[in-house]
Amino acid sequence: MNQVPFRNVRAVLFDLDGTLLDSAPDLGLAADRMRVVRGLPSLPLAGYRPHAGSGARGMLNVAFDISPDHGDYESLREEFYSQYEACLTEHTRAFPGVAELLEALLQRDLLWGVVTNKAERFSAPLTRAMPLFASASTIISGDTTPHTKPHPAPLLEAARRLNLAPGDCIYVGDDARDILAGRAAGMGTVAALYGYLGAGADVAQWGADAEVASPSDVLWLLEPA
Repeated sequence: MNQVPFRNVRAVLFDLDGTLLDSAPDLGLAADRMRVVRGLPSLPLAGYRPHAGSGARGMLNVAFDISPDHGDYESLREEFYSQYEACLTEHTRAFPGVAELLEALLQRDLLWGVVTNKAERFSAPLTRAMPLFASASTIISGDTTPHTKPHPAPLLEAARRLNLAPGDCIYVGDDARDILAGRAAGMGTVAALYGYLGAGADVAQWGADAEVASPSDVLWLLEPA
């Protein structure tokens, strides 16, 4: 992969869970509380973590070996949502180096924002609770547009709100759908190898323009200020 710097970048957009935030502990906690209340043994966080990028679907699959086509899935999902709302920020933290990266972007007069599939029901209170997001120029949630990633609509809406052409932006994410959405939107794409990735993910097949092993590596991909 050619890791040459992106040229003429004016904004860096990020996925939320698994890219800026390590939210797996709280997502896993919500599902695990559902197990415990049913008399089932608690599962280790390591079992939940690889599936955190899939939200309720991933957490319920780990906790109960259940998929969306199961008759009880809808009720369990709503229970999960309620449990997750109750513990949104108990253990969720920014990945090491994220705060420093965002500060460095601001020092370069670059805009930054978030494009997540997380519904505003969760993304809004979560980002409001964390001072890290005070300098974000836009936050696009999973229900901001009629489509979620891998559709490019959320990324295109972010660029529109920033008054930028999509080609002025790069998108950093830890899931194949992030890269697909970014490419479809006409943005440079960066795969965050430190994120959740998904069980059995083959990142080399995603088609990202670049890969980073840590948040700080994003700076090396930007043309020097």
